[in-house]
Amino acid sequence: MWDKLKQKLQSFVSDDIGIDLGTANTLVYVRGRGIIINEPTVVAVNNKTGQVVAVGAEAKRMLGRTPEHIAAIRPLEGGVISDFEVTEEFLAHLVRRAQGDSKKLLGPRVVIGVPFGTTNVERRAVRDAARNAGARETYIVEQPMAAALGIRLPIDDASGSMIVDIGGGTTDITVISLSGVVNGKNIKIAGDRFNADIISYVRDEFKILIGERTAEDLKITAGAILAEAKPIEVTIRGRDLITGLPREVVVTDADVREAIATSIDTLVESIKEVLETTPPEVVSDVMRRGIYLVGGGALIRGLDAFLSEWLKVPVYVAEDPLTAVARGTGLVVEETERYRDIIVDEEHALPPTA
Repeated sequence: MWDKLKQKLQSFVSDDIGIDLGTANTLVYVRGRGIIINEPTVVAVNNKTGQVVAVGAEAKRMLGRTPEHIAAIRPLEGGVISDFEVTEEFLAHLVRRAQGDSKKLLGPRVVIGVPFGTTNVERRAVRDAARNAGARETYIVEQPMAAALGIRLPIDDASGSMIVDIGGGTTDITVISLSGVVNGKNIKIAGDRFNADIISYVRDEFKILIGERTAEDLKITAGAILAEAKPIEVTIRGRDLITGLPREVVVTDADVREAIATSIDTLVESIKEVLETTPPEVVSDVMRRGIYLVGGGALIRGLDAFLSEWLKVPVYVAEDPLTAVARGTGLVVEETERYRDIIVDEEHALPPTA
């Protein structure tokens, strides 16, 4: 009888979900189903009517191609909400997709990953957006902790682990132990900065103006921190800054490497700074266990070997680095009480009014 009652009650409650709310991409984990959504964090809005025209991949295809009355918006900058209303619409869209066609009386419990070091005001903006999007309870975890959990590092042990989460807007460099961050730093050197570096380099060297999407495709196709045995060549198209006409040029992996060199140097120095200010006992654990790279930036060819050479510490690219944070939020969704120590902010459902 109890089982039947429990099933009946569950039919009125939405499935709990975990969200890796990223500057470039957002992933959604649904309890008991795994990661079911992986969409670019982009929303297209009709400025005349205020209506949402497209969300995710469809909206991303509109970047740089919209007429005046439609704006393709990235509502997060540097991992922080820059457009509250659009973020709310985006989260509501994700919640609806996660619930499917079933109509529930109560919204889901939502676990959301945010960058390391976000302020109370920034976390409150995330909480408010999630609540307005239909969440009945909201739990916030820092993305490096979620990533460490997602790749199955022993986060609750009295030994140090180091995570470098290279996302779209920010890179989180953290050393964790006993379910907390021992030392860490958040920098703006990440995927978006690499794209900007490539756009600037192509403009200066080839006198061609390219868009952000072309730069991102070039980074993915030809990005390599160490010289490849066989050079990579990519043909790109853009607007000639001198004639104003379309022109195409061939860009190599050496060009991309030179374009992002300064940003990579800053990344290395930031990791060194975190290691230098970390307690020596924890550093010895990191030297033994190594540094783990997660996030989209971890997929740049040769980055792990380059960092290992300069830091004199083993560096590993985590398995499936793009989904590490989402998998971690999923584990918090599945076993909230067990992982309560890593929750940095929570908002429970309001008690019913009399």
